[in-house]
Amino acid sequence: MSSSLLPPLASAPEVHAVLGDPRLRIVDATGYLDRPAGGGPYTVRSGRLGYEEEHLPGAGFADIGGDLSVAGAPRPFTLPEPEALAATFGAIGLGSGTHVVIYARNSPMWATRLWWLLHYLGHDDVSVLDGGLPGWKAAGLPVESGPVRFPTAVLEPRPRHDLLATQTQVQELSENAGCLVNALTPAVFRGEGVTSYSRPGRIPGSVNLPWTELVDGQTLVWRDAQTRAAALEPHQDRPVVAYCGGGISATVDVFGWYLAGRDDVRLYDGSLAEWSAQPDLPLQLG
Repeated sequence: MSSSLLPPLASAPEVHAVLGDPRLRIVDATGYLDRPAGGGPYTVRSGRLGYEEEHLPGAGFADIGGDLSVAGAPRPFTLPEPEALAATFGAIGLGSGTHVVIYARNSPMWATRLWWLLHYLGHDDVSVLDGGLPGWKAAGLPVESGPVRFPTAVLEPRPRHDLLATQTQVQELSENAGCLVNALTPAVFRGEGVTSYSRPGRIPGSVNLPWTELVDGQTLVWRDAQTRAAALEPHQDRPVVAYCGGGISATVDVFGWYLAGRDDVRLYDGSLAEWSAQPDLPLQLG
C-alpha cells in the first residue's frame, strides 16, 4: 500500500512539500448532485467552473460524472470498460510514472471515487488530500486560477475485478446474511423522507456505516485512525460489499478500509440506483 511519493492519505503540508516533483499530478475531482426538493432523480453537475476559479497550484480537473462515466447509460456514474477508462485517464495525463493527488472542494466522496477508479485499474500511486481544498486554504497555502492541462500519458489497465460486486452477487449476499454495508445517512438507510432513487429503503440485510463516521463532512478532514478503526471494527472479520446510492459515497468506506490495511472490500457500483429500479428486488424500510 505504500506509494513512491506520498502516503494514500496525504496532508496539505506533505503535498505542498512535493509540488515541484515531475511525477506529481494534482487533480480536482469535484462534482455536484442537484436534487429536486420534492425528490426524484438528481442532476449531476460538473465542478469544472469552480475549479477554473480556484485550485491547487498546477492542478488539473477530472470530470467523474462526465468523461469518467458511460455517456447515455440508464444511471449516472456507470463504470466504463477498463480500456476506455484507462484511455480517458491517459488523455487527462494520468498514467504510468505519475503519482496522482486527488482532492475535492465539497465532499470527500469525489476524491475517493477517483481514487477507486484508478485503484480498480491497478494504478496505486495515488493519494487523497486530507481536508480537500478547504484544508489546503486553512493551512495558508497558495491557490491558482485558470485551467491546467497535463501532457498525455499511457495508463495500462490491469483491472481488479475482485474489487467489484455484481447485482447477482449482492442478491446472493442479501439472501444469505452476507455483510452489505450502506454508506448513506441513517435517515436514507431507513428509507425516510424523499428519495433520489426509484424506491426508498435499503437492500435487505444491510448494516449502516455512514461515510461521515470516517470523515468530518464539514471540514473534509479524516477522523483519527482510532476513531476510524472503531467504526470499522464490527465488520472487520467478514467479507464486505459497500454500496450507497450511485457508487460514489460508498468509496469513502472502501478507502477507509484500505487505510486500515484491507484491500478486499468490494464496491457494488450499481448501488441503489440500479437495485431500486428493478421492482422485483426487495427493499427494507425502518
